[in-house]
Amino acid sequence: MKQFFKYVFATIIGVLLCLVIFTFVVIGIISSAGKDKKTEVEANSVLRISLDYAIKERTSANPLSGIPFLNLSVKKSLGLNDILANIKRAKTDSNIKGIYLDESYMLSGEATIEEIRNALIDFKKSGKFIISYGEIYTQGAYYLASVADKVYINPKGIFEFRGFHSQYTFFKGALEKLGIEAQVIKVGTFKSAVEPFILDKMSDANRLQVNSYLGSLYDYFLTGIGKSRNLNKDSLFNIANNLRIKYPEDALKYKLVDGLKYKDEILDELKKRTGKEQDENINLVEMNDYNDPDQNKDSGSSNSRIAIIYASGDIGSGEGDDNSIGSEGISKAIRKARLDKKVKAVVLRINSPGGSSLASDVLWREVVMTKKVKPIIVSMGDVAASGGYYMACAADSIFAQPNTITGSIGIFAILPNMQTFLNQKLGITFDGVKTGKFADLGDVTRPLNPEERMILQDQVNRGYLDFTNAVASGRKKTQKYIDSIGQGRVWTGSQALKIGLVDRLGNLDDAIHSAAAKAKITDYKLVAYPEQKTLLENFGSGLTSEVKTYMMKQELGESYRYYNDLKTILKFSGTQMRLPYTLDIR
Repeated sequence: MKQFFKYVFATIIGVLLCLVIFTFVVIGIISSAGKDKKTEVEANSVLRISLDYAIKERTSANPLSGIPFLNLSVKKSLGLNDILANIKRAKTDSNIKGIYLDESYMLSGEATIEEIRNALIDFKKSGKFIISYGEIYTQGAYYLASVADKVYINPKGIFEFRGFHSQYTFFKGALEKLGIEAQVIKVGTFKSAVEPFILDKMSDANRLQVNSYLGSLYDYFLTGIGKSRNLNKDSLFNIANNLRIKYPEDALKYKLVDGLKYKDEILDELKKRTGKEQDENINLVEMNDYNDPDQNKDSGSSNSRIAIIYASGDIGSGEGDDNSIGSEGISKAIRKARLDKKVKAVVLRINSPGGSSLASDVLWREVVMTKKVKPIIVSMGDVAASGGYYMACAADSIFAQPNTITGSIGIFAILPNMQTFLNQKLGITFDGVKTGKFADLGDVTRPLNPEERMILQDQVNRGYLDFTNAVASGRKKTQKYIDSIGQGRVWTGSQALKIGLVDRLGNLDDAIHSAAAKAKITDYKLVAYPEQKTLLENFGSGLTSEVKTYMMKQELGESYRYYNDLKTILKFSGTQMRLPYTLDIR
């Protein structure tokens, strides 16, 4: 028996040692793989850009991202910051002769596409070429491609050009069948986030606002294409309205593309443009590999800094991460930038539909405090609405893209009454005692009584008054005026400029230049917050997250976004400052 325990103990020690060694080997491999090396670009090269993934505000620092592990091939993806930096770098790189847009789908928001599109327009000023090719052009993909010198499509491909549409899913019928009542407390005629739970179709107010902002987005979309392709905007509207483009040859007929070609013909054209013989290979440089590890690092000799604080995702409590805004994490980042004497100005980059009203207020307070000691400028991404706008409203000035979604100044709360579902559907009943009249306020096993509903409505009303007061103060407007353009209504960046919710239309660079001018500095370094996690910090959680996300996306495909939306809804806690819906314009 003694010998038996000896062998068992030795085996356990051996297994533990193997695990430790294995862990350090894996960390070493990942660390080595995750280290960026400057790509050597050969003469007469072409930068290939394919953007068929959801583009985040900045590239993940997680070295596990994009590295195959356990036979799971996860594609490396660049953030918007590096995509824009790479295009800018390619403009002056003598070895890059042009750009090859190899695309079909765009899974990103309108403002993100706009920033990349503007970077490509700027790239063309160098005199270098841009060629676009796709087998399928969605409307978002074509909007980006339309800036190219030549736009080609596969002869048997698909070209979508039929206008924008917006569709909503309503759960009222399903909830009624389950015996669940959505008890809604809200402020704002247009605050339609609650409508799917209490209606079976859009309200008149919601239909009005959707028609308004969707029309604004579509007008800007057609204007941009018309300018790039030298086509009349009204003609483009009629082409789409009458579905004149059903096949690739129709797109050629109406001059939306320059030719119908197969991939080999595109490669032949690229060879001609770069002086290659037909039997030679093209020097294609992938966007993901066209990296310069030093391009986002501090440069120059100045001690002055401008801090860029990235706030992306739903707003909630806690630390947050690259995909969510934690009030604690972003507060610390703003506070760090505020207290750092080397930081002369702050740019707050917001891409958020909102979330918790409490967390939004915490972040608003940090912006207010920062504004007292140094300039703080907001740059809006795809969405900066509801709680996302609440964060922004106290800044010195606000920049948005014409197709940014913003506004939605309103507040709501939803409390489910599951009594019928639990009692009649499942046969579950409840009983208990309480020491105070309102001790069980918010209990989902029974309906709210009139007095409780009045209490909650008062809290929501107060939240709305606080919201409109904060916006009025920050935007130097009367609270009455903010209420008239508030009420939960959603606006595009172009519309928001006209009604005074934003100050200028522009991108992140424009906001940075404005911050520098307000701080009266010309020589400065850029520093990004929150600081991204190190390899060891990311190792356990990062690997788990990558694998879980990969498996869910593989299993659910296009439906993954609905699963993600459902997870967000289930996290609702307390009153919400949130955009009424997830925008997916195609």
